[in-house]
Amino acid sequence: MRNALFALLALGALIAGGWALGWPGVLMALTVIVFLLALQFTKLMRTMRRMQAAPLGQTPSCLMLNARLHPGLPLLQVLELAGSLGEAIDGGYRWVDAGGDELRLRFDGSSRLLDWQFTRAS
Repeated sequence: MRNALFALLALGALIAGGWALGWPGVLMALTVIVFLLALQFTKLMRTMRRMQAAPLGQTPSCLMLNARLHPGLPLLQVLELAGSLGEAIDGGYRWVDAGGDELRLRFDGSSRLLDWQFTRAS
């Protein structure tokens, strides 16, 4: 849905730029679109570089991560909140903390958070 909205906005900007300013307007709109895509790519790469240095499936506090989660949260934001990549398990990802608490998350096909299960250490 968001990708379709972005595509429609980009197309609208190209048409409006062409209608208002001609070819210079189209080039200006295209420049803005490429700039926004470059910003998104840079954010993704910065997050992945930070995740590379962290231990797999470890987070400082599963309880605090659990408190910040809500349905529909994008995977990239979950990774930023967790501070590391999750350990892949059947149908989702898992994070544990030093106290033994565990958090299991499931995502839909568009990398949006569906549901999660928080388990305290016994």
